[in-house]
Amino acid sequence: MADVRFQQVSKTYPSRAGGSGRPEAVPVLQRLDLSIEDGEFLVLVGPSGCGKSTLLRMLAGLEQPSSGEIWVGGRAVSQLRPSRRNVAMVFQSYALYPHLSVADNIGFGLRRSTPRRPEAQLQDSLHRLSRHWPRALRLHSAREARIEARIAEVAATLELEPLLERRPKELSGGQKQRVALGRAIARQPDVFLMDEPLSNLDAKLRTGTRAQIVDLQRRLGTTTLYVTHDQVEAMTMGHRIAVLNGGRLQQLGTPMELYRWPANLFVAQFIGSPPMNVLPVTPVATGQLQLGSRRFAPEGPIAEALLQWQARGGTGELSAGLRPEHLLPAPATNRNLAVEVSHIEALGNEQLLTCRLLETGHLLQVRCDPGTSVRSGETLHLGVDPRGWRLFEADGEALAMPSERAPGSDSTSPSLPPLGPRP
Repeated sequence: MADVRFQQVSKTYPSRAGGSGRPEAVPVLQRLDLSIEDGEFLVLVGPSGCGKSTLLRMLAGLEQPSSGEIWVGGRAVSQLRPSRRNVAMVFQSYALYPHLSVADNIGFGLRRSTPRRPEAQLQDSLHRLSRHWPRALRLHSAREARIEARIAEVAATLELEPLLERRPKELSGGQKQRVALGRAIARQPDVFLMDEPLSNLDAKLRTGTRAQIVDLQRRLGTTTLYVTHDQVEAMTMGHRIAVLNGGRLQQLGTPMELYRWPANLFVAQFIGSPPMNVLPVTPVATGQLQLGSRRFAPEGPIAEALLQWQARGGTGELSAGLRPEHLLPAPATNRNLAVEVSHIEALGNEQLLTCRLLETGHLLQVRCDPGTSVRSGETLHLGVDPRGWRLFEADGEALAMPSERAPGSDSTSPSLPPLGPRP
């Protein structure tokens, strides 16, 4: 096992634009600093083109950083060949060898992990050729026997024993994914890299495989970097989430820290489904916020942050964020917001309402109880949870929180679980 560190890592690609003009380099990652703890499950999220997969490929050795250094277990690896980094990557497309059986796909990396003399290669080949012969006629190779034992161990872990003699074309999508995982696990690497490994599976199979990957990582205790676009995967799988945008790290924290205390507007609207509602507000005296003609008094850490911002001379309009669950149907009073319901999504366990704020015309999304009686076109009033406000300055950065309050102090944040022994 090993920790991973990216130190001031940048990656640029030369422009492919033609013409006589001087081509400009295309930046993908820009002076990135990121540390992953030993045994941690880190999820990388961000929009397409933000550098997530490039980061994984550089760690695997499939790409070289333009500058900076990558460390694995205290060892600089940027100049090492991929085979010497002891990392294993699971690709979105599975990348199984179609002419090999499941067993040989799992053992592929093991058989090529170290160079062999020609006579040793011959002995290994004869062992494999004769393994179905009568016992008295079989030719033995100690190395091949260890590999076969490791394949059997991994197959038992992933429930692949009945499939070991099949070819990839005879497998379902979920079975192919387990074989790809098995090939990575068999090598007992220091680091697992997973690049959207579940994106080709249907929703039901994705849920089951997601739980299996989390359980497997917990038992193996192997440092894991996992790239995904799926909000549910990001929020439920990782110990921490790293949000990238434009090649820069936007925020790093536990899922609930990012959800409850986003560092900027990008994270606020990227993390969460549906995303955070954002409205323009004007701070007024005594730590209140004015939205249209109504005034609201935030409570909790955000109220302290607003007062400190005003004490430092902060003026002008702010952007206020409210999660859909922080807007609740309420009586028609002067302090509540009047909205018109434009769309309803009934999801069984909840309803998601898309509403238009009558006073300003802004659209809001509201999460409410499935038993709430509401129709499209109906006028509804919404109350605001006073502890649900999140405030962002003109540059999109969140207001600095009071130094004595940690961002996740009002919630229970997941921590790294005890790590089991590696097989």
